[in-house]
Amino acid sequence: MILAVCGKGGVGKTTVSAIAAQALAEKNGLRALVVDADPAGGLGMALGLTPRRTLNDVRKEIIEEVKEGKRDKRDLSVSLDYLIAEALTERGNMAFLSIGRPEDEGCYCKVNVILKDTIEGLAGRFDATVIDAEAGIEQVNRKVISSVDYMLLVSDTSAKAVRVVETIKDVADRMIGNEGAGLVVNRVRDRAEIEGIQSGTALDVIGWVPEDDTIRRFDGEEKSFLELPDCPARAAIRGALVRAGLL
Repeated sequence: MILAVCGKGGVGKTTVSAIAAQALAEKNGLRALVVDADPAGGLGMALGLTPRRTLNDVRKEIIEEVKEGKRDKRDLSVSLDYLIAEALTERGNMAFLSIGRPEDEGCYCKVNVILKDTIEGLAGRFDATVIDAEAGIEQVNRKVISSVDYMLLVSDTSAKAVRVVETIKDVADRMIGNEGAGLVVNRVRDRAEIEGIQSGTALDVIGWVPEDDTIRRFDGEEKSFLELPDCPARAAIRGALVRAGLL
C-alpha cells in the first residue's frame, strides 16, 4: 500500500506523515518505507533519522562516475539499486529515504524522475510506503506519485489551503486516476471550523487534528515523532487512517 501525503506548504504535512508512518509501522510489525519527497526536507528531523545519502547524492555520484569512466552506462540499473539500498536509513521495521536538495540551478526534474522509479521499485519490498510529497501539485503533474493507492490530503483551516488540496485532487484525478483520497484538516481550534470546511468542499473529510501542545513541544525541541506519546493529535491522525481503511 502506497500512501502519499499532499498539501500546501506549512499546513503540517510532515507531522502528519511522521505520525502516519509510525502508526503503520506499529501495525502487526509491518515493514514501512518512509520517503521524504519534498526538497525542503524536514521529515528526517521529524523522525529523528539522518540519512547517510540522499537520492540527489546518488544521482550526482552516478553522473560523476560515468563522466570519469568509472562506471559503464550499461550497468547503471544494477548500480542504482545498490546505491539506493545504501541510502536507506533503517530503524526497527521502518526505512527512511530522502530526496535531498539539488544544488544545481533549475527545477527538480532529474531527481524527480529517479524518485518516481525508486518509489515504484522499492515499494514492492515493503508492506506500506508513506510519501511526504512536495508542497503543491508539481509531483502530481510530473506523475511522480502515479502509483499511489491513497492520497492523504492535508490542509489547515484556511480557505487557501483547502483550495490547494482541491486542486491537487482534481489534477490527480485527471492525470493519474488515484484510487482514493481523503482530507485531514490540521490545527483545528473548534468544531465550528471543521463544520464550515465540510459544508464548503466536496472532498471527503476523514478527520481533523486539534491544536496540540505536545506536537508543538516536540517540534520546538526537535524531538522524534517516533517517540510521541498518546496525545489528541496522534489519536486524531490514527483515527483518520482507520476511517480511510488504511489502518
